[in-house]
Amino acid sequence: MLRTARGERSMVDVAAAGLSAETLRKIETGRAPTPALFTVAALAGALGLSRDEVATPAAPPGAATESVVA
Repeated sequence: MLRTARGERSMVDVAAAGLSAETLRKIETGRAPTPALFTVAALAGALGLSRDEVATPAAPPGAATESVVA
């Protein structure tokens, strides 16, 4: 979700909102699965998203998703 929201902006451009490019990289790759509230707020502001959109739990990259069959 973060990669999509970041679009054509570089990690450095987004990280200028108050976090390091390495922190953003870790979040995008799932190596930092629970970022701090400050980080979520900074990302939301930098990407023009609500805090809820950024904080929504997502499956790690490559994780299988379950489908419900009715």
